[in-house]
Amino acid sequence: MLMLSGIQHYRFCPRQWALIYLEQQWEENVLTMEGRILHQHVDDPFYRRKSGNCICLRSVNIASHELGLYGLTDIVELYPAGENEEFISHPDYPGRWRPYPVEYKHGRPKPDQIDEVQLAAQAMCLEEMYGISINTGAFYYGAIKRRDEVTITPELRDIVRECAAGMHSLFASRTIPHADYRRCCARCSILNVCMPARKGVTAASYYLKKNLYEEAT
Repeated sequence: MLMLSGIQHYRFCPRQWALIYLEQQWEENVLTMEGRILHQHVDDPFYRRKSGNCICLRSVNIASHELGLYGLTDIVELYPAGENEEFISHPDYPGRWRPYPVEYKHGRPKPDQIDEVQLAAQAMCLEEMYGISINTGAFYYGAIKRRDEVTITPELRDIVRECAAGMHSLFASRTIPHADYRRCCARCSILNVCMPARKGVTAASYYLKKNLYEEAT
């Protein structure tokens, strides 16, 4: 079982995921620090709140044997289920409840479904655990201070399965993917650890020749 939180890293860059989860490489920057501070106010497993028809649960343990992933949700909100809707029960709150996962992010919506795969993976874990279907969830983005609802589509579920399979393949082989510089590298938190090769720069010999040998002559 691998950490579900890593699926976002894998979607962003498989090499980033491998460096973080296989080699335990990490560097803090402004973005990761802001995210950590935001989650300090969210990650309270003992927090339970009922407001009107909504029950708010934080840091819910989830897992999927199909995906081979486990982790914690930021928030799972429970809403009253309709007569013909699938539902779960809660020991402290009698009734029929429909889960709605909510993930907190400090920045803005990202391209390439980088955030969406994490939310979809959480929904798929809850579906497997409780034998229900979850078709929607939401993000709360700190930079824009609003929620964005996400539809858990079949295409998004396929991406989650592909990412999970790729993570397990790298974990089994202990392989670190090759580093190639891309536009997204500029916002990577471990850029200085990864050191991707820029165009025309393919080896340490280039650096030595340019910075040492030329100075000596």
